[in-house]
Formats: sequence, C-alpha cells, structure tokens
Amino acid sequence: MNFIKKQEELIKNILLENHYAVTNVALIPSSRPDLGEYQFNGMMALAKKNGENPVEAATKIASILTNQEDYEKVSVAGPGFINITFHTPSLLKEANRLLEKDNMIELLPKKKVVIDYGGPNVAKVLHVGHLRSANIGESLKRLARKLGYDVIGDIHLGDYGLQMGLVMLEIQMRYPNLSCFQSDFNDEIVKDLPITNEDLIDIYPIASGKSKTDEAFLEQARKITYEFQHDHKGYKALWRSIMNISLNDMKEVYQKLNVEFDLWKGESDAETFIPEMIDYLRKENMIVPSEGAEVIEVKKAEDKLEIPPLLLIKSNQTVSYETTDLATLWDRAHNINPDEVWYVADKRQELHFIQVFRASYKTNIISPATKLEFIGFGTMNGVDGRPFKTRDGGVMSLRNLMDEVETATEKKIIPSITGEERKKVSEIIAVGTLKFADLLSHRATDYIFDLEKFSDAYGKTGPFILYSTVRMRSLLKKAEEEKINFVFQELKNQTDKKVLLQVLNLQKVLENALQEKSLHEITDYLYNLNNCYNNFYGENRILTEENNNLKQSWLALTKLVYEINLLILDILAIKVPTRM
Repeated sequence: MNFIKKQEELIKNILLENHYAVTNVALIPSSRPDLGEYQFNGMMALAKKNGENPVEAATKIASILTNQEDYEKVSVAGPGFINITFHTPSLLKEANRLLEKDNMIELLPKKKVVIDYGGPNVAKVLHVGHLRSANIGESLKRLARKLGYDVIGDIHLGDYGLQMGLVMLEIQMRYPNLSCFQSDFNDEIVKDLPITNEDLIDIYPIASGKSKTDEAFLEQARKITYEFQHDHKGYKALWRSIMNISLNDMKEVYQKLNVEFDLWKGESDAETFIPEMIDYLRKENMIVPSEGAEVIEVKKAEDKLEIPPLLLIKSNQTVSYETTDLATLWDRAHNINPDEVWYVADKRQELHFIQVFRASYKTNIISPATKLEFIGFGTMNGVDGRPFKTRDGGVMSLRNLMDEVETATEKKIIPSITGEERKKVSEIIAVGTLKFADLLSHRATDYIFDLEKFSDAYGKTGPFILYSTVRMRSLLKKAEEEKINFVFQELKNQTDKKVLLQVLNLQKVLENALQEKSLHEITDYLYNLNNCYNNFYGENRILTEENNNLKQSWLALTKLVYEINLLILDILAIKVPTRM
C-alpha cells in the first residue's frame, strides 16, 4: 500500500479503536510546514460527535501516534489540527520500494467506462471550442487507464441532424448535375464529388446563414434531412463521401494533439437502434404526443427549474439530437454494458444531459446500477476575457491556434537546434504548451489563454515542465554512463526531503483527480514537484558530490521525479522533446 494511504489507514484504525465513528481519514500537506509535514483536520468534527473537547481529543490521539515508528514528531495546533512529521528512514525505505517497482501506481478496483468526448460536427472546421473536450477527455481516459479501469473512448461525431441537410442542399444547389442527385443513382459513394475539406468548411456557414433568412431554403434542408435519415440512396452516398473528406482532416488535427479515439462513432451509428428503441418505448407507454411531435416527460416534482420533456420525434418526423443520444445509450447498454458512461462537453449543455440521463433511467434503457456522469467544462478565452477569436473577430481554427503557439515557442528554442529537428521540437513544445495551459484550471471554470505567459520556460507552464524533464534525463544519462547506483541511503536537509514528500503524494493526487474528474490537481502537483526539484537542483552539485551515499540518494530522487514526470505527461498526452 502507498505510504500516505498506509498512514491514513493506521490513523483510521486508531480512531476506531478509540470509539470515533470515522469512515475515512485524509492526510493533507501541512499549511504550516514549521509545525509538521502533513496534517489531519478531522478531529474537530469527530470530537463534536462524541461530545468532547476537540483539542483534548486531538491531544489524546496525537500521544498514541507519537509512538508509531514512522513518525518523528506529532503535535496539536489551533482548534485540534494534528500535525505530523515523518521519520526520514521510513521515507527512504518507501522511496527504495518505489524504485524497485515496475509500476509506481497502485491499481483501483476494475471498472468498465465509456468516455464520450470530442464531439465535433462533420463538415465543420475544428476550432478552439473543440480543444477542451479533446484535452480533458483524452487525459481522463489515460488517467483512468493508469489506475486500472477498462476505458473505451468514443468521439461521438455530429453527423446526422439538420446540419447535414443544410450542407447537402448547398452542395446540390452548387452542383445539381452530380450523380447522387439523379434518379438512377446506385453507388455507395459519390465518385464525381469535386469538393475538398476547405470547400466543406466554407459551405456550412453559408448554408447556415441562408437558413436563418430564407424559410424555403430551411424547409428544403429539413426535407433532405428527413430523406437522408430514411435511407435516400443518393443522400446516403453523399453523406458517406462528406464523412470521408471531413474525417481525414479531423484525424490529422487530433493526431497532432496526441488525442486518440477507440471508436469513431457518430449520431448516425445510432440509426440502427432507433426503430427497436422506439418500438420498446411505445410498448412501455413512455412516449407522449406533443403538438405533432413525440416526447418523453422527464420533469420531477422537486425540480426548482423547468426541465422540458425530451424531444424524441420532431413534428416533421425527423429525430432529434436527444433521440440519437438515447439510442447511443441503448447501443452501449446492449453491446458494451459499462459500469459508467462519462460525457465531456461544454457546461452549457448540462440541461440536454439532464434530459437524456433522466429519460434513460426512467425508461430502463440504462440500469440504475450504471452511472451516467456529465463532465462539463468552461470556455477558453483571450486576454480580453472573451471567447478566443482570430484578430478579425472570427472563431479561430485549431490548426491556426496550434500554428500560433508553435511560432511563439519556436523562438525560445536554443539556437543550436536547427532544421528538421527544430521543427519537430517546436511542434512537441507547442502541443505541450497548449495542453498544459488548457488543463491548468479546474475544468468547470473559464480561463484566459495568454500565449506569451504560457509559452514561457519559467513559471507554471508546459515548457517549464518539459525543460525540467529534459534536464533530468541528461543528468540520469551521465549517471548511467558513470555506472552510479540509484539507491536511497540518506538525505541532506529539508530541501531534498520536501521533494521526496511530493513524490510520495503521487497516488493520492491521481486518485483525487479521477474522483473529481478534473486535471488541475495533477498539473498543480506536477508544477509543485518540479519547482521543489529545481530548488533542490540549484542548491547541490549532484554528479560532483563527494559523499557517495548522498550522490546515490540524490540521483535516485532524480530518477523518481523523472519517472513521475514521464508518467503524468503521458496522462496529459504531452510528449517530451529530445532537447530544448
């Protein structure tokens, strides 16, 4: 068991033995390092339940803890905080145990999880609004896998609704003689389609603009959407061709961001399950007519806000986004049977997911034992505090954003890196800069992306972490060439002990991040760990240290921090350059 968790379990058992009804104990890094390295703040509440004085109760427990072998000092402060300082030999023993392990992380009980993230719309440009879902979703997926979960990542494309009808109608108006618009068309794809991804990106906003001012255009798009959803041969083939063009571009952008999906499914994949799901819902009397449409009532008596019914079938007999999400859950329940399904999407979509989740439980499409969770996130804003835009006020594409970040970071690479290597290094640093900045704040908050600030090699930035990692790798390589052993034998002072304490907090940080479904705790931890290490590095000349026991210990400490860096950077889907 991890050292910190072992201490929490020990304290919990002592509390239970002394008749305190405690379910869990949380040790946290002390806010007063002069009093102790960790503190337990739960005695006030526990003493109150027992009708005791908190300070007296804390003093009683502290006196028992003083006799435990891992503790150097235990004291009580304030209204009953228990402060603990660990024995250095106990920390060294745990550090050597970590060095010997193949995996620094202890696995949690297995769960099967589907994580729905990405969610871009086909035939639209990937823009900065898609960044957070991709980054947060990818990192949560990797974190859950590191901790032992069986995770399936699904991009869940928007490829089935009115937007497809709008795009198809605009193409039809531009190219009316295409084979797919002829009555005798019978192919799977449109072989004579003269359209690139750049054309598609141009077509959708034009078609969308027309639909807002031209009622006839909108009605025709709705008709095409209906025919497409009811297997019109030509429109289906056009849809497949649009998908092929759009997906190739998406995959290239996501690959640059180190984002990987196990499933490239979309709303259209729910089409297969919609008829049987509708039949089931009718038999169960779950569908209610409403002004020509059909809905599922999901409001509850205790609701303080109005929760509209879930729109299942529109009055024009096309299906809604809610319908395809419900049918996707039908598919996942029948063919994957997950313990949990997580949805990573803009927090402004919360109402939609409340409707879908309630409908899925009410209709028993999803078992009560299956947990559905909405993981909402805030927006990425520019330095003006508004949603990130191009200089002319338009929505910035992800490609353009990545190019801007790459240009900024490339200027800060050492001059000796040239040619193709320089380009490769700048791409890696740019992605690391962008991802670290995006994951630095709690996911639910809006944040300001300041390119100059986040591309700096000093401070709470991706380049700072990458530079620190590259420097550690160089140090370890020299140590290996000199055949120096990596083993903990002693520590010099509080500076290196502080680094080691950060190392030992890894498991708890990862588990808390998974529990909260937020990566900011991990980015904070990574920064604090590297900041502590760099303070230690600045105080000592590691390779030239004459005390061999100390040199070996320092290099062992470097190895642990380096391995944690690699592990967490992999969770964050950030690669490490060869040099900087």
